[in-house]
Amino acid sequence: MCETESHEGGGTPPEGEGPPPGADPAAFSALLEDSAEDLYENAPCGYLSTLLDGQIAKVNTTLLNWLGCSREDLVGRRTFSELLTVGGRLYHETHFAPLLRMQGEVSGIALELKTTDGRRLPVLVTSTVKAGRDGQPLLIRTTVFDARDRRAYETELLRARQESERERERLQRLNATLQKTLLPPALASVPGLDVGAYYHVASADEVGGDFYDLFPLAAGTWGFFLGDVCGKGAAAAAVTSLARYTLRAAAVYDPDPAAVLANLNTVLNHEYNGHDPRFCTVVFGLLTPEGDAGRFHVTLASGGHPPALLLRADGTAAYLPTPGGQLIGVLPDAHIATTALTLGSGDTLLLHTDGLTEAHTPRAGDDDRYGGEALLDFARALAPTTAADAVAAVRELLDSFGTGVDDDTAVLTLSVPPATSEEQT
Repeated sequence: MCETESHEGGGTPPEGEGPPPGADPAAFSALLEDSAEDLYENAPCGYLSTLLDGQIAKVNTTLLNWLGCSREDLVGRRTFSELLTVGGRLYHETHFAPLLRMQGEVSGIALELKTTDGRRLPVLVTSTVKAGRDGQPLLIRTTVFDARDRRAYETELLRARQESERERERLQRLNATLQKTLLPPALASVPGLDVGAYYHVASADEVGGDFYDLFPLAAGTWGFFLGDVCGKGAAAAAVTSLARYTLRAAAVYDPDPAAVLANLNTVLNHEYNGHDPRFCTVVFGLLTPEGDAGRFHVTLASGGHPPALLLRADGTAAYLPTPGGQLIGVLPDAHIATTALTLGSGDTLLLHTDGLTEAHTPRAGDDDRYGGEALLDFARALAPTTAADAVAAVRELLDSFGTGVDDDTAVLTLSVPPATSEEQT
């Protein structure tokens, strides 16, 4: 119970309690409470004192008004726990009361009181055990704060949070659907070649800009590409869609890989040459079977994209050099780097976006990125391999990074199956 000192008559109030400079002393004096009893009875919070068994010994007018009870209804007749709802009473008996006995004080516990008209009154309760001079507990003093406004705020906050979560789930479903439309539902089947692909989503909240495809062209050839648009979200998705369909259309018109990327560069440069330029890195390849030898001639063109990895049947692995290739869409006449190779029995070609090499690893140091050298060592340990096994190994590698993968990653693998013993003879 709060205690105050009253000042009767015309005595001078203690220092710090006088009227502010310029204020009317009489008007200021009228604002002061006249007694400690009035402060107790009409405090902005509820007060009650109980015996150690919980029986109510004293209660203030504020709490009586909240409950709709008279003093005679409570004092000496009921316990504090009987004022609580069923759930609150259970919590009081199993947690609140035992903790109060052990600690001597329990503060800020959310409970609900029952009013005489059946309403539930949310409150915050603080109880303190008052001890006598010999240190033995005498009674329990409890302060009760009206938590209706707080409960309403928490309810509204919860509703807003649930609405936000539903909106986020809706956006994630929309992003996932949009992402699927930017990738081929299935890769083309190439006789004599195994293919594999994987798309790792770094965040379900944003649409990534990675893309890939493998599709047939005229005269028994196939085109394939893998790229990464700068940025994320709807704007990146628009560029991704434009890039993918432009590459397929350009390859039909002229399948030469350098010409295909030059065509895409022109489209992007013309479409996004204003205040919001958009660009991407792309590698485009042309697959041509070499007769009945079971080999494929591959021509690759790169526009600023990380070099592809070639994992040979003899267990070696190396990057395919495509130096000097420039980003697609930045300059009107971008330089396109090209290279050629033969994919033979047991060989695997692995293309990836930079989300893989830019992933953060658990290792200490200023540069914790996975990096190209580590990926090359990974490929050397993996070779020789197949398209499916290479994709599975990359998926496992990405999973090992956990939250360290902060950018989407696309992987495309092409491999010629190893020759059987009959084929070798």
